Amino acid sequence: MIKKILDTSTLDKELLVRLDTYIDSLEGNKREHLIHVLHHAQGLFGYLPQNLQLYIARKLNLSGAEVNGVVTFYSFFNEKPVGKYTISVCMGTACYVKGADKVLARVLENVGVNKNEISKDGLFTVKDVRCIGACGLAPVMTVNGKVYGKVTPTDVDDILRHYRSIENENK
Repeated sequence: MIKKILDTSTLDKELLVRLDTYIDSLEGNKREHLIHVLHHAQGLFGYLPQNLQLYIARKLNLSGAEVNGVVTFYSFFNEKPVGKYTISVCMGTACYVKGADKVLARVLENVGVNKNEISKDGLFTVKDVRCIGACGLAPVMTVNGKVYGKVTPTDVDDILRHYRSIENENK
């Protein structure tokens, strides 16, 4: 088995100490807390780059592949930096049938990015996700977890205008 060299030089040392403190506070088998640790790490660092995933794997006595498998399976986790607002458009069957593809296209056009990219102003990252679990509200999109249901392409402009106005007020 080839062991990958762990390079933490690009990671904030203070944040690593905070992550270590969190991991050390966990009771029982630390391996069972992987998702909690990943949530905590993403909260600290903003995303989960490969070297941070490997660091967590070593701390929990897991393989890098096990950690990466969880990170890539769940749409909540990000392997790249994201904008201040993460927009997720559900592409599950119910949402897709009711026009989620058109909603997604409008979001991408409005924000001016491709999926999983950060907008030039740093405000938005757009993702398509398999299912948000709100099929009765199809089509659905979320902004940082806030659910918007029965969204039409026309609604997208109003929703995004709202978040841009928040930023303009904070300047």
